Amino acid sequence: MRIHAWIFGVICLCPWLCLVSGGEQVQSNLKWRKSQLELSCNMYEGRWVWDDSYPLYDSSTCPHIRKEFDCVKYGRPDQQYLKYRWQPNECDLPRFDGKNFLTKLKGKQIMFIGDSVSLNHWQSLICLLHSSVPQTEILQQANLTLSNYTFQDYGVSVTIFHSTHLVDIEEEKIGRVLKLDSLQSGSIWKDMDILVFNTWLWWYRRGPKQPWDYVQIGDKILKDMDRMEAFKIGLTTWANWVNAKVDPIKTKVLFQGISPSHYNGMEWNEPGMRNCSKETQPISGSTYPSGLPPALYVVEDVLKNITKPVHLLNITTLSQLRKDAHPSSYNGFKAMDCTHWCVAGLPDTWNQLLYVAVTS
Repeated sequence: MRIHAWIFGVICLCPWLCLVSGGEQVQSNLKWRKSQLELSCNMYEGRWVWDDSYPLYDSSTCPHIRKEFDCVKYGRPDQQYLKYRWQPNECDLPRFDGKNFLTKLKGKQIMFIGDSVSLNHWQSLICLLHSSVPQTEILQQANLTLSNYTFQDYGVSVTIFHSTHLVDIEEEKIGRVLKLDSLQSGSIWKDMDILVFNTWLWWYRRGPKQPWDYVQIGDKILKDMDRMEAFKIGLTTWANWVNAKVDPIKTKVLFQGISPSHYNGMEWNEPGMRNCSKETQPISGSTYPSGLPPALYVVEDVLKNITKPVHLLNITTLSQLRKDAHPSSYNGFKAMDCTHWCVAGLPDTWNQLLYVAVTS
């Protein structure tokens, strides 16, 4: 594989094998109970099962993984987290086929827009595609706002656009202003064929990590406000942009559900845990003990009022169950990270779900 770099920038079917779930051996067969393409199947309701054929690729052969997510390279000793497959209740999720993905989307432009969780998601897709067509030339372009990989033989570009809030943060005399009713970057987004949006991680940040000094709604400037209310207003501005600017004949829009973190063991019935460092197995079953995060209800509420078609890539619950899938301290910074996810790992399942959503 040859990688052509124009501008360098930094931005933050084979037979099924024997499966193990909850210590029991379950013999899988080639006959699906129900096609994943049937609308009656909710791919987001299910459980994690052991699958010896996983992971989908060897992370050591993917040269594109950032040090934040490369858990194997940075010494993670256990490998069990790589061996779990998402099993929907009423159908089987098809194995990711990168060549089929690229062929079906030949000539298309895919863009992820969001924070570092979007970066995490994007990196997984790049590795999945690279592992499927390792000899394909990749054209790499980047600046401080976006990074793009074009798979030359297919004319498919996969881009990450960095935006913590989707709406604008502007530098003014008084400082950095989060403008909840302003969205200027959409002129770049609307020309894409597939848009995958995500935002939440930075809405609740306070103190030195907060990326703004004031919040503005219309002519009103505030020092702060209820963060969930701000999130809903900002997300509604994004929804209004989708309604006004997206051509659904050309562009498919997806919104990623809320990606959870695991710093509070009380959420998964282990009160003494303060991070994910000792977690090596998923939570069994289909529900998370503490329930869904309030931000997801905001997302669902806003999406109900969009007149254009938007697919909710509802990864929240299936990700909540994966307290074992974070880098913890096995990253290039040696810092405790129970927010992002190992690559290879959980984001590969997000991309299996994306694969079905955009190719069916």
